[in-house]
Amino acid sequence: MSDSIQPAKPRQAKPGKSRRKSRELVLKAIYRRFLNGDGELHQMISDLADDEDFERADQTYFQELLQGVMENVAALDQRLSEFLDRSATELSPIEHGILCIAAYELIHDMSIPYRVVINEGVELAKSYGGTDGYKYVNGVLDKLAAATRPNEFKSRSQKQF
Repeated sequence: MSDSIQPAKPRQAKPGKSRRKSRELVLKAIYRRFLNGDGELHQMISDLADDEDFERADQTYFQELLQGVMENVAALDQRLSEFLDRSATELSPIEHGILCIAAYELIHDMSIPYRVVINEGVELAKSYGGTDGYKYVNGVLDKLAAATRPNEFKSRSQKQF
């Protein structure tokens, strides 16, 4: 695992393919990794190719996001730790995975507005997480967004008033 975080190049969604489905697939892969320990990236991708949502997902984005999160999980956990009330290992594997995915997007993909990243994380938490897990995810991501994208965060906040 790499501890340095490198920015990714901006990406555009492929027509007819869903980034949300890509994020769901990445969450499934990360969840399995957190529960089962280390796994090889190509095997994770191969395992998920049979998932019913695989064809609807933006597969290029899925692979890039999965690879980016898996290669940077230690650095992402370190960055997230500033905003957590416990260690990342004490989080549920679902919330931990969601936070890693969203943190990666906030830090690496400036083409996705921070509000979209937070919303996607909250929606994943509502669908897959515990009863009120989405509230925790929202709070952590809001703080991380303010720290990682201060100019975007500040300009959006000022428009609300």
